[in-house]
Amino acid sequence: MQILLQAATLVPASIPSPDWSGFDIPLPWGTLRIHAYALCILAGIMVGLWLTSVRWARRGAPEGSVWDIVIWAIPFGIIGGRLYHVVSSPDQYFGPGFDGTGDLWLIPQIQRGGLGIWGAVVLGVLGAWIGCRRAGVKLTAFLDAAAPGLLLAQAVGRWGNYFNQELFGSPTTLPWGLQIDANNPNFPAGMPADTLFHPTFLYESLWNIAGVLILLALDRRFNFRRARLFWLYAMYYTLGRVWIEAMRIDEAEQINLFGITTRLNVWTSIFVFIAALVVFILVGMKGRPEPDTPYLEGRGPGADKAEDEAKEEAREVAGADAVAPSPGVRDTDSRVSDSESRDNLPDIQNGSGHPSTPTEEEPASMSGNKPVTDASETGNSRHQATESAPEAGTSK
Repeated sequence: MQILLQAATLVPASIPSPDWSGFDIPLPWGTLRIHAYALCILAGIMVGLWLTSVRWARRGAPEGSVWDIVIWAIPFGIIGGRLYHVVSSPDQYFGPGFDGTGDLWLIPQIQRGGLGIWGAVVLGVLGAWIGCRRAGVKLTAFLDAAAPGLLLAQAVGRWGNYFNQELFGSPTTLPWGLQIDANNPNFPAGMPADTLFHPTFLYESLWNIAGVLILLALDRRFNFRRARLFWLYAMYYTLGRVWIEAMRIDEAEQINLFGITTRLNVWTSIFVFIAALVVFILVGMKGRPEPDTPYLEGRGPGADKAEDEAKEEAREVAGADAVAPSPGVRDTDSRVSDSESRDNLPDIQNGSGHPSTPTEEEPASMSGNKPVTDASETGNSRHQATESAPEAGTSK
């Protein structure tokens, strides 16, 4: 019992505020500040890509295509996330009520924090679509493979809010309350310096990690297709984001709908959840795709070979058409019958250059089998042959 009490005294009664937020790299013209927030985002991207690449390879996708896709999806996602953050929290950029007292130069300074997940997902999907088209694969197949990895990336990236000491929740007395430096610009004015706050970054990180395990288990059981796992991801994340977002006390755009005024992100989460649920049901009514392949039509394995064979067949057909005889023209094939060749030869004996058909007497007289009974007839025949020989020699 005494050991347990001593161990309990070693457990901190709160989560301490970080005493490190990055480091500087000396350069000839100054220093380059590497923020812990950026490192967390980068680490999230790396682990998310690792899980996505493993799942993508198991789908039978072409090797290396995941990099062809994310090279478009990541930049689009970062830009979209920043734009959504600026729209949902415009005061520091445009001033309260857009009175022009804000600082527009803060918009590109992502290292200070501020990425809205909804903008990141929308533009990230657009970038992924471009990459998928170029790689010859289906966007829906990639979204199913990437859904758990996306949630894992968010779980790791959320720790960037801890190092920036931002986006925390309302005050709490729970033992896992979060300490915030009283001199930090994000510390709420008018509150005691030892006030503890709900660590909403930790709540969301744990929620997302649990979601990764749930999505993997559901996909193993049901083997989702047509981006249904992605819509499950959207439903799960928004379900947790509603209650986590409602706990935060940082400044955000307030929207009044149906007589209820709350943060823009809360309403966005509700609408995204409903939309994802509807799409999930409608897509499920279509059944599994046939064939079940991540490739676009005509871009799968063997498509290039089939295309080459089709081109070769087309060339053969074109070649056969080129040598085909025209109507009314005698076939020039070399395989002509001997009888036809002889019929077309000139008649050498009668000196005529025109083709002639041998008579019945000519074969008999030339065969030598018929006995000669008339000497004068024989002599005349020899005389005719002698006179006709020079003429036959000049005919072609």
